[in-house]
Amino acid sequence: QLQNKILILTICSAGIGGTFQYGYNISNINAPASYIQRFMNTTWLERTGVPLESNVILLLWSFTVSAYPLGGLTGAVVAGPMAIMLGRKMSLLLNNIFVIIAAALSGFSRMAKSFEMIMLSRFFTGMNAGVSMNIQPMYLAESAPKKLRGVVALTSASFTALGLMLGQVVGLRELLGGEESWPFLLASNVVPALIQLTSLPWFPESPRYLLIDRGDKESCISALQKLRGTRDLSAELEEMLAEQAAVKGQRAKNPWELFQNPSLRWQLVSIVVLSSAMQLCGNDSMYFYAAYVFQEAGIPQDKIPYVVIGTGSCELIASVTCNMVIDYAGRRPLLLGGYIFMAGWAIVFMVALSQQTQISWMPYLSMACIFAYILSFGIGPAGVTGVLPTEVFDQMSRPAAYMICGSLIWFNLFLVGTAFPFIVKSLAHFCYVPFLVVCVCTALYVGFFLPETKGKSFLEISEEFKKRNFKTKTRAGFYKGPEEIKTTTL
Repeated sequence: QLQNKILILTICSAGIGGTFQYGYNISNINAPASYIQRFMNTTWLERTGVPLESNVILLLWSFTVSAYPLGGLTGAVVAGPMAIMLGRKMSLLLNNIFVIIAAALSGFSRMAKSFEMIMLSRFFTGMNAGVSMNIQPMYLAESAPKKLRGVVALTSASFTALGLMLGQVVGLRELLGGEESWPFLLASNVVPALIQLTSLPWFPESPRYLLIDRGDKESCISALQKLRGTRDLSAELEEMLAEQAAVKGQRAKNPWELFQNPSLRWQLVSIVVLSSAMQLCGNDSMYFYAAYVFQEAGIPQDKIPYVVIGTGSCELIASVTCNMVIDYAGRRPLLLGGYIFMAGWAIVFMVALSQQTQISWMPYLSMACIFAYILSFGIGPAGVTGVLPTEVFDQMSRPAAYMICGSLIWFNLFLVGTAFPFIVKSLAHFCYVPFLVVCVCTALYVGFFLPETKGKSFLEISEEFKKRNFKTKTRAGFYKGPEEIKTTTL
């Protein structure tokens, strides 16, 4: 059990200004889409006296939407150096500056009659999400006791799902989704930022960062006492000191150094496969289809936004469930089960879409598939993917690993967002075939190559991967003489 409420409050404070913002800002842009497009047209008309053509409005809108993943990619790249130089907690606090700038830009955009301010605001919002998605799981996993590491780090996914759902709720016409209030809707992300700025300074920095990166044993013990209460800390401190000794004399690595290091080969392949699969598995595209499928199922147009909230709730329920079982079930079964179920639902979904007009009950099956697919994603891939880089890399490689992981997630989000309309156009009802292939390949990789990390210390996980990396070397027939043998002494 959690001995101290400080750890719970730290999780809440880091989450509300962290990954919550990622989910919130992805979903709150959907409700005012038509109003913002109209605003772009009227602004241009006032400036030039000529209205915009519909395809130009669409192009400007796609620039506005793609500014978010572009900002996210930038944030993911700067997150590594920030985490090393400023520390985990200070990075999260300074990250709120991006949101405050974004809220000011979008909040005053209508007054300034500038749709360019909305585009810029989406870029800064993306930067905030890119930084927090990398640093928050790192900060929480390093602050958690070994037995609860999975549960604590996985709260990042629960906050994303909570943000996604609240973004859908706040975007309802009755709240801030109306034509008059959309600037307030886009600027409302400043509230979670202010909550974090006032609460997080009261909580400790990551004990691992203080001891291993800064070499400050006193501060580390003080942070551990705050987080663990009065419990005996000797075993945990001993484990951290062993990790500190293992990386002694090393400096924090750069992303390209991870690619050059043969002892990190399998760790790197694992996070590249899983980070790419997280966006290429088609979960976000389910939201794209949701409104169309609900309409076909006979749900009135004005009631659809309320049903769409159900999809956000689905992901929240799934990630909270995953939170409860991750340290009992382990990481591999959740990932494997998630991708296998998604592959199954993708097949059913494509069949249901192709028979949508022929069989009367097919729209209801499509509807069930959307919920089932989102549930399967939430129960495994959504949360476990963010926990793994913390567990499979040591303290010196971790920030660089998160930079690679985050960059891939944002690049693939941009790729899917850009390519999906064309995939739908060319493959029609069979548009989920590419996602099905990704789910099957990822399930095979997890089943055959990914070791379980549940309940193991960071050093034990490191040793397990070392064995794998060394095994592949001998199998490939590399032999470098006695120096090679020296490095394997136990």
